[in-house]
Amino acid sequence: MVFLVSAMIYPCVSQTLRKGSGNGLKSSGYLRKAFVASLPVMAGYVFLGIAYGIAMQARGFRTGWSVLISIVVYGGSLQFAMIDPMATLMPFLTFALLCLLIQARHLFYGLTMLEPYNRAGIYKPYLIFALSDETYSLVCNGAPQGVSAEKWFAAVSGFDQLWWVTGTVLGAVLGSVIPMQWLTGIDFSMTALFIVIMTEQTMDAVKMWKVGNCTLTDVLFAPLIGFLGTLGSLLLAGKESFLLFAMAIILVGFFVRYRTEERGKAA
Repeated sequence: MVFLVSAMIYPCVSQTLRKGSGNGLKSSGYLRKAFVASLPVMAGYVFLGIAYGIAMQARGFRTGWSVLISIVVYGGSLQFAMIDPMATLMPFLTFALLCLLIQARHLFYGLTMLEPYNRAGIYKPYLIFALSDETYSLVCNGAPQGVSAEKWFAAVSGFDQLWWVTGTVLGAVLGSVIPMQWLTGIDFSMTALFIVIMTEQTMDAVKMWKVGNCTLTDVLFAPLIGFLGTLGSLLLAGKESFLLFAMAIILVGFFVRYRTEERGKAA
């Protein structure tokens, strides 16, 4: 599945800074190659974009708002998370912190793409903006042989956003003509996606544990910190405010574990 970020990211991180950008290479057919490379992303983005457009319509936002947000925010899971706060007029500071926590993983993507993107010239601002999970998986290994790296990065990023915006438009249009009672539960699509991701990642981790490539703690830590942090925040903060606290607890939990492992290696 295209959205299994862990399976896509780890091979890329180790190779990104070792590959050259290929700036001096000709860009013969780079658009066609980028289009073909983006097709797996299209399969996911169009359908999730449709779900997003419909969910926005279900909450009373018109087509223009859905499309505008997909163009200027382009946040995937963030856009789904923004729907209820926008509809309920969540306080700005809380809303800003929520967005920061949801998108914090992009800090790590950006660090590994510093060198390639610094050589991207006029494309650099857009490449930084459009670096989604799936786009990262396509650009982190550099450009194909014979293709200019900066044009490859820009083409892949552009196609990926095009698929997302296309899905949003389709969803918004469908949401405006489909009776609202048929749309009940459509906003659960992103939650369902994350459940599938968590399940498949945990199954992969169990397989690694069985062959001795990781410990049982490695397998259980992420699901447990996610479950306990969310449950505790829900009980203490209530359903209106639990999300921000849950994400903060999860972030702190991972940081503490990382520091503990680093101290163990140093010892």
